[in-house]
Amino acid sequence: MVYKLIRLNFGRSPTHFGETGIGLEQTSERIRSDALFSAWISAYARLFPGDIETLLDQCQTANPPFRLSSTFVYRRSLDKPDQFIDYLPKPIQHPAGYPSTSERELKITKTYKKIHYLPLKIWQRWYQGTGFSNEDYDALVAYGDDPDNKINELGKAGAFDYSSAFKRYKLPKVAIDRTTRATNFYHTGLNQFDWSPDNQPERKDGVTNLAGLYFLVDFRTADEALKNKLMAALHLLGEDGIGGERSSGAGRFELLPEEPLSSLWTTVLNPKLTSDTLHHSLISLYWENPVPDVMLGDATCYILIERGGWIASPFFGRQLRRKKVHMFAEGSVFTGKPDGKLADVTPAQFKKHHIYRSGIALSLAVQP
Repeated sequence: MVYKLIRLNFGRSPTHFGETGIGLEQTSERIRSDALFSAWISAYARLFPGDIETLLDQCQTANPPFRLSSTFVYRRSLDKPDQFIDYLPKPIQHPAGYPSTSERELKITKTYKKIHYLPLKIWQRWYQGTGFSNEDYDALVAYGDDPDNKINELGKAGAFDYSSAFKRYKLPKVAIDRTTRATNFYHTGLNQFDWSPDNQPERKDGVTNLAGLYFLVDFRTADEALKNKLMAALHLLGEDGIGGERSSGAGRFELLPEEPLSSLWTTVLNPKLTSDTLHHSLISLYWENPVPDVMLGDATCYILIERGGWIASPFFGRQLRRKKVHMFAEGSVFTGKPDGKLADVTPAQFKKHHIYRSGIALSLAVQP
């Protein structure tokens, strides 16, 4: 296994990542692993049309050539701009040391539930290290009483500043009927990741990105040619844009220079946990049918989400709705290590080729 952490720099380009059922006006700040996989594979098919069938066949084996996480938010540290604060989804299960008495838990329940993503440093300590501490309890109580109180370890690590990495806004638009010329006024929700002006000549768009999205790739193949082709396809995807509203310039990105994994990331990906019954928390979507019984122990806790939408094929000009499928969401915790497969969501009337949605899982070991 060779992990690669890839950071996307959107600069001044906004993003629109729609979620099933929340409407065109709403948008998520990040894109999930199944949508990222589909966009990446579509770009790969455009660059290397003769190789796409082979790649998809490999992805349907028990040992796919790579596994993807969903994208998650990163921020540059205010004190050290060359360092990043990476956020991971908070697992559904409580960390070790979380208050077990109803009276103590009640004081922090509302604040704890509002935190959906944790800085990597806190995530590692809570779920792979010493667990939830009395200092964490006091920090949540203090923040619940006063949201400006961030002088504790959780606050300094960025646990309460996730939403400062991006801003949401609505863009007014007008749709004109092709036949009647009637107009329809509507709004589209967009995200803008934080950036600052920069006059250095090497900056392509004149800004320094202060936040963006990152994802992990777990390469299981030694085929360097395939890795190079995938990275070339990712660069093409950055030029075209990812997500919705691309015709309006949304979703375009560049890759930040690749750097070796930090010692903290190395610890998170290869934890030295002593328990014989490790649990695994998803950092991607997961689909498998049927789900192995070993995955569904008494301690399993999960969220199911519906994945639908429209197909976009470089070999087909029309848009059709793909079949809907339910997947386990990021943060779900299983008693076994999830594997996952590609889900065939080809519409009945579509005959050009198969349409797949990736349920290939990537997870992190956590203490039970």
